[in-house]
Amino acid sequence: MPTPVLLSRGLDPVLGIFTGCFAYYLHETNPRTAPSPDKQLAALVQWKWAKWKREREEKLNALEREAEASSRAIS
Repeated sequence: MPTPVLLSRGLDPVLGIFTGCFAYYLHETNPRTAPSPDKQLAALVQWKWAKWKREREEKLNALEREAEASSRAIS
């Protein structure tokens, strides 16, 4: 039995992604269903990006301190 398709094998995934993005846009901009400004996608992405950068800086600083300590121990 052939696999059912709506339009074509290549166009169906594109249609699905477009429909999902459009539905999310409508959900975020509809006054009745819109989340508070601090819970919108842009704010959440900014928060996650800042958290990732902070954790990365902490990790790099720890590696630098470890490298300096090991180079002092060798000298």
